[in-house]
Amino acid sequence: MSTRVPNDRPMWLHLVRLARPAQWAKSVFVAIGPIYWLVDHTPDDPGRFVLDVLLACAAFALASSGCYVFNDIADAEVDRNHPRKKNRPIASGAVPVGVARWFAMGLFAAALLLVVLLPSGSWWVMGLLLGGYVANVMLYSAGLKRIVIADVMSLSMGFVLRVFGGCAAIGIAPTTWLLNVVLFLSMTLAFGKRLGERKSMGDDASAVRGVQSRYSDDLLRMALVVTAVGTLLTYAGYVTTRESDFMWHGFNWLWLSLLPATYGLLRAILLLEHGEYDDPTELAVSDRPFQLAAVLFGGIMVVLWSVYRG
Repeated sequence: MSTRVPNDRPMWLHLVRLARPAQWAKSVFVAIGPIYWLVDHTPDDPGRFVLDVLLACAAFALASSGCYVFNDIADAEVDRNHPRKKNRPIASGAVPVGVARWFAMGLFAAALLLVVLLPSGSWWVMGLLLGGYVANVMLYSAGLKRIVIADVMSLSMGFVLRVFGGCAAIGIAPTTWLLNVVLFLSMTLAFGKRLGERKSMGDDASAVRGVQSRYSDDLLRMALVVTAVGTLLTYAGYVTTRESDFMWHGFNWLWLSLLPATYGLLRAILLLEHGEYDDPTELAVSDRPFQLAAVLFGGIMVVLWSVYRG
């Protein structure tokens, strides 16, 4: 039985699907720097602080949607032969290519408008970072996605640039510890996604993502272990070596956040390795144990901030 998406739906619904709002969850990386800045600082204007972070998150979300649209235009022919991607709005014919191009330009324009709303000392830096993000995605789509290892590095830089963007929005610089955590974590998720595709699609994985022919299960598992260990070690170092207000007789209560972080990461690796998911974002919005770990992680941070800074 065909699962093809019906084309008689209103155009705006197809455009919403084309923007992939589920992927906006990645904008949480924009807020990581400001959130950890709150560990040791109190903003002069909390309302403006929150607004600037939300503007930065929304700008990266809209820019990423614009990039997805252009990528779908470029990959339309390949997507039509994919068991799941053939239902995407452009591949299925629900959204004409011309309409998609204008939609993407509108998304980019909206992202720039949000950037301009940031404080005068931040918006131009944020604009450069957003432009760098878009350029990185375009380079990935143009060729880096076909180069083994470079494809994962390019994807990881997208998350690193999000962190830079969130920090720029409030006028701070990210720590190297935080950048290391995000770099290793995003590489872990990217390698996990490729392993998940191989597990769930088998021999068809190479046909859908050409670079898969250059990878092997053993290489991906090794890379997954190396980057996952790097993620946990750098995060452990980040939360335990820094001086913060969350101290008690030399013990940093931030260490507690390492427990749900470790569980969540290992849970994601387990599901991707078993082929139950081939997309970490889909896993994050679908898997209840992973979501519970994320809620516990956030709860620990909120409780500590409330107790020590409230």
